[in-house]
Amino acid sequence: MKFICFGSGSSGNCYYLESLGTAILIDLGIGIRAFKKHLRDYGLTIPTIGAIIVTHDHTDHVKAVGAVSTEFHIPVYTSSPVHEGMQRNRFMTKKVMPAHQRHTTPGTPFEVGNFRITPFRVPHDASENNGYFISLIRPETSESLFSATDGDPSPTFCLITDAGQFTDEMAPFVRQARHLVIEANYDSQMLANGPYPLYLQKRISGGRGHMDNRLTAEALLRHLTPATRNIWLCHLSEENNHPELARKTIQTALAQLAFAPQPRLHVLKRRVPSGFFELT
Repeated sequence: MKFICFGSGSSGNCYYLESLGTAILIDLGIGIRAFKKHLRDYGLTIPTIGAIIVTHDHTDHVKAVGAVSTEFHIPVYTSSPVHEGMQRNRFMTKKVMPAHQRHTTPGTPFEVGNFRITPFRVPHDASENNGYFISLIRPETSESLFSATDGDPSPTFCLITDAGQFTDEMAPFVRQARHLVIEANYDSQMLANGPYPLYLQKRISGGRGHMDNRLTAEALLRHLTPATRNIWLCHLSEENNHPELARKTIQTALAQLAFAPQPRLHVLKRRVPSGFFELT
């Protein structure tokens, strides 16, 4: 499985996964020109994209979903409340056509290419917000087929973004994930002492806003298992967080884990692609 992040944060979010010649996008909130440029820069082509999977209907996650779906006839998968929210979103350059809408249900897996995708609810102040747990239907190589029979499962991937709090519904997917993208949006002291007005601070730190570095660290410490190999911190605030501060807070928690080796920790940049990761 290949993974790349094309953008993570309020400026625009987009994640790319590929297996056995079929790719999926999770969110497409970056500009169309930037998206197409990133594909060219990494030697990727739009015809390989089998679906756009949407977490929620906020513009930084869906800005270009309708336009790309319409131009290239790509189906868009998300829950009915999110589809309805996208239709109301006046900042989307184009809406998702009914023929391209695919309606999903939290807890019910669906398949695209070699991906089996399970949506689950994540608390956020959108029409609805979904996290996604992704596994492979078929092993990618004969080596992975041998490994699977030897008790080593094929790579699993989980994405949780824009989460106001960590819930029991999210926990089992984190425990199963070999590769995890999870939000660490803000540092509580930076938010309290920063430029945001009080009403916005309350919206961010409320149970339907975003998770701060400390909440993410506590959730990881409680729920990570030895299966986890990679963690990517996503959706960092430009005004209320700093990459090294987020890294230090999470790394301190990981150092307390009762198992070794610890997962590799990465911090995704807001506007710069992450480069390819080969997930095994």
